[in-house]
Amino acid sequence: MSTDGLNDSEWAERLSDEEYRILREAGTERAGTSELLHVSSEGVFQCAGCGQELYTTDEKYDSGTGWPSFWAPADSDAVRRESDPGLLGTRTEVICNQCDGHLGHVFSDGPEPTGERHCINGVALDLDTE
Repeated sequence: MSTDGLNDSEWAERLSDEEYRILREAGTERAGTSELLHVSSEGVFQCAGCGQELYTTDEKYDSGTGWPSFWAPADSDAVRRESDPGLLGTRTEVICNQCDGHLGHVFSDGPEPTGERHCINGVALDLDTE
């Protein structure tokens, strides 16, 4: 799905209100509300904005935080990281490298082999199980 050059109104037409709030306005879904939190089938998590493959069920784990968590992206080029200063201090934001959609944040308290926890909004993801 092509998302090159979409403006804000085109994104608003393409996405649900909640997807727009998270992907385009860097919002956060409430903890424990994502249907993707406890996925048992194998598959690939794609960006809900553009379809870019971001994570797989092989990298997913239960962090106990209330958001889908991964120890690494499926491909290091799928996401980028940016400094995100805010009320909670400076965090590292995770962004889809294809459509610039806000996905969540990455922390250094995850499991091996990376020690990372990519804490991702489920609303920002679609699961492809085929």
